[in-house]
Amino acid sequence: MLISTKSINTLAERIDDSSEVFCSGLFLSARWFTVSQLDRDGINVIIMPDRESAEYCSVDLYNLTEGDKVFFLPDSGKTLERSNYKSSLGVQRTSAIGKILEYTDGQLFIVTYPSALEEAIPSVDQIRKSLLMLSVGDEISHESIVDTLFASGFERVDFVSEPGQFAIRGAIVDIFSYSYNDPFRISFFGDEIDSINIFDCNTQLSKEKVVKAEIYPDIVTSDDASENTVSIVDILPEETLFWLDSSDMYKNRSFWPIPDNFKKVYLELPLSRQNEDAVKFSIVPQPVFNKNFELLTEDIRKRLEQGYRVRIYGEKQSQLERLRSILSQNGGVMPEFISGCNIHNGFIDNENKVCCYSDHEIFDRFHRVNLRRTVDKSEQLTINDLTSFSIGDYIVHIDYGVGIFGGLVRMKDDKGRMHEVVKLTYKDNDVVFVSVHSLHKISRYKSKDSEPPKIHKLGSKVWQNLKSSTKSKVKDIAKDLIQLYAKRKAARGFAFSADTYLQQELESSFMYEDTPDQEKAVTAVKRDMEDTCPMDRLVCGDVGFGKTEVAVRAAFKAVADSKQVVVLVPTTILALQHFKTFQSRLKDLPCNVDYVSRLRTAKEISDIQKRLKAGTLDIVIGTHKLIGKGFEFKDLGLLIIDEEQKFGVSAKEKLRQLKASVDTLTLTATPIPRTLQFSLLGARDLSIINTPPPNRIPVQTEIMLFDDDEIKKIINYELGRGGQIFFVHNRVEELLAVEDILHRLVPDMKICVAHGQMEAKVLENKILDFMAGDYDMLLCTTIIENGLDVPNANTIIINQAQNIGLSDLHQLRGRVGRSNKRAFCYLIVPPLVSITDEARRRLKAIESFSDLGSGFNIAMQDLDIRGAGNLLGAEQSGFITDMGFETYQKILAEAMEELGVETGIVTRSTTDNYVVDCTIETDQLALIPDAYIDLTAEKIRIYKELDSINNEKDLDIMKGKLTDRFGKIPVELERLFDIVRIRQLGVKLGFEKIIIKNGVLIAFFISNPLSQYYKSDRFSKILENISIHHQLFEIKQPDNRLRIVVRNIDSISKAYEILKKL
Repeated sequence: MLISTKSINTLAERIDDSSEVFCSGLFLSARWFTVSQLDRDGINVIIMPDRESAEYCSVDLYNLTEGDKVFFLPDSGKTLERSNYKSSLGVQRTSAIGKILEYTDGQLFIVTYPSALEEAIPSVDQIRKSLLMLSVGDEISHESIVDTLFASGFERVDFVSEPGQFAIRGAIVDIFSYSYNDPFRISFFGDEIDSINIFDCNTQLSKEKVVKAEIYPDIVTSDDASENTVSIVDILPEETLFWLDSSDMYKNRSFWPIPDNFKKVYLELPLSRQNEDAVKFSIVPQPVFNKNFELLTEDIRKRLEQGYRVRIYGEKQSQLERLRSILSQNGGVMPEFISGCNIHNGFIDNENKVCCYSDHEIFDRFHRVNLRRTVDKSEQLTINDLTSFSIGDYIVHIDYGVGIFGGLVRMKDDKGRMHEVVKLTYKDNDVVFVSVHSLHKISRYKSKDSEPPKIHKLGSKVWQNLKSSTKSKVKDIAKDLIQLYAKRKAARGFAFSADTYLQQELESSFMYEDTPDQEKAVTAVKRDMEDTCPMDRLVCGDVGFGKTEVAVRAAFKAVADSKQVVVLVPTTILALQHFKTFQSRLKDLPCNVDYVSRLRTAKEISDIQKRLKAGTLDIVIGTHKLIGKGFEFKDLGLLIIDEEQKFGVSAKEKLRQLKASVDTLTLTATPIPRTLQFSLLGARDLSIINTPPPNRIPVQTEIMLFDDDEIKKIINYELGRGGQIFFVHNRVEELLAVEDILHRLVPDMKICVAHGQMEAKVLENKILDFMAGDYDMLLCTTIIENGLDVPNANTIIINQAQNIGLSDLHQLRGRVGRSNKRAFCYLIVPPLVSITDEARRRLKAIESFSDLGSGFNIAMQDLDIRGAGNLLGAEQSGFITDMGFETYQKILAEAMEELGVETGIVTRSTTDNYVVDCTIETDQLALIPDAYIDLTAEKIRIYKELDSINNEKDLDIMKGKLTDRFGKIPVELERLFDIVRIRQLGVKLGFEKIIIKNGVLIAFFISNPLSQYYKSDRFSKILENISIHHQLFEIKQPDNRLRIVVRNIDSISKAYEILKKL
């Protein structure tokens, strides 16, 4: 797409003729259209005033140039503690410098900013010396690679997850170079390099084959004091062209002035040189539409009539489709849509008559940058780390109860063959050895309190009693729920009519794209409302996943049928917040909203009561006062309850009476665990929103030390863009001292202090003042974690973060990043060396899960436990504490299945297997040899994963993964795969136990002679097959247990082949 052709030609001529060129009237993204359109070979260095503008410039240039020739050159993040973000800076900086050094011809764009240029780098010789080049076919010994890497400051780890690390497993060496954002996997044959792959450090699996790998160390961490450092400008070739943006902002910095031997283009006239003859452009900004699509339609029509070309740029096809449908509803003419390519600022070029608009400005959204060479967060490794078994952990065995994990041990059997088993220690040092084929019976003990559980005694009744009492309680609760559900299904309620055109208008004006989960939830709610029996639906989703939007749409649907809506919230502050949300979403629609809380005067409240009775008020939002005396409704149609678990018992009773006849929608942010969702299918309508809105920006999370200058910089940056800040310090008695320190750093900042020991009214007023923007910073304890929403606060600083639990950190971070501005979360910690391993793990986890709704819930089991407590009543939480979460889930599933059999209600899909599990005993070596994998935690993870696989396809995938990561699969591990296959087949055929020893296979049928299995088709089919192959199988029944015996079985694979004949 060409813009300003004439001006750009003039610009090109001037660059050839003189060393300084000036432009005027060139703004916004038009600057980068110009830079990319000037098809000029050589290195172009673009200097922006700060990091943020440099990032946006890079992203625009990615979209406007072809091939990989745009490199972002940041500073090295010296004050940051080791983190993902810092790794990305290292890789981006190293690869940009490496690219400059190896430049020979063609176009290259380097985008940077002052503080990145001020940092010195090692001399060119030093960099070249430390570069390690590896190509397929090279001969090099492991030792020399290891020596070189250690000399360059690399560290050896078990699994590579960030730049500057390497790992060795057998003939495989993994190295994470600073020159690329994914690590290299180098496979050797002897001392010769056999293949080089690039792999993903999250899954640890190879992605693509390459022929050579350049291993760069971190070339930025040289001390500035040493003699051999040079500035980046010194390593640039003579013919480099500098593009200077807003040069007045950095003309006093240490890297200025740029030496005279380089050519320079000033993108606007510096203040001191206003009289220069500049190349004139005619660019104006994209008009502001404020999501008013009639204005947009009108503007496009007018421009097209005047002979302009109108193009709308957008990253997502779906987003542009939405825009297209809105424009066609307004009967407009269609512009050109360009998907998969966004620009940061739309503009109009009057010279070539072109309008380039960006979709994020039309919808008034945040423009998310995706920089190249960003190091991916290794979420999977973090999850493995959090869920791995380490010696001394509490473990629950479903048959024996809680014990202590004693690691993997090898045992000899009676024939002197070695087997690997897991050792568990119980009370009085009793020991249980668990075979690696039944690891699915053990799980890590997790409950929300960190107090250790009781260790059970083997052979005592305590554990069995606990299991059965939990089961009977669960059954009681479930029965009640099921009866309530049946009663409601039989009741009659109001059936709402289908959607109106106003409803569609409301839905298309939503600021974010709907996520699939959200669409499902909205559709389900509408279907329930249009049905005759009263709705009772629970919508759960994490903070900021758009539950409120579901409520707004439901409320408006009810109002469109002239019914009234009540929205109940647990706190005054939430009432105000919801009121603001509903008001702004429904502002142009025929609908009145008001709210009731302690903040309203008696006069206002009595006015609201009158309007409710007369039916002139459509939606009312408030605390539990609303269901008290004095509030009468003319025609109530919908009740929306936010966070029901926070209401008192009496309020809940009143709600239950209301619910019987009115449609009810309940919202909750504590996630309800997956397994409970299945079990409760017969008792509750659930909608679960698991995906965050696509353009909600992840909160940029950085771990740092308490550094006055850095904190000052953070605060000034946020205040400079007109925002507010949360500062969390979790010790009430130290808050005033912290306030002093902060006042000393930034004297003119208004700070308001809040903590839980204040009177409720005082605390509430402080927070309301902060929400109204009277203060710049809220200095508080962790009380803000529940539900406070201040769109203008986009930075949160958490002091002494190592002392705060994982779910609290997650909730705290959820307070920012709720608008279309970029948000930051800084975790201030003492040097990482001095904190406990557990805390270091937590910080690593919170940092790697910066995207909303990422694998967090996996790591976040205490939230799940809260959810289970909310759904099933508080005493269930007690059971969870006694037996740990995973075991509780297993028992719950069993209880629901038994209940299904007892009552005839099917609560989940019942499989047609007659046995739950089939135990396998064998004397053949089936294990993971130490020479193949020697990390206990990783071995157990693989054993457990293998154990839980239940189909052939997943087994093949798993094999591929292991071969890729650890090399060729040894014989012992192949046998293990066969055993897994035999176990699945055994369950399918109805065997309780299979023994393969001394060349004989014995398979035991179900021990209960009255089982339905013996009347099933499956059993008769087996008998048929036995009579066909009668020379193979013998049937025996000593001591009343039916079994099949097969002789001459010399391998596990042969046993599998024979069992397949049944």
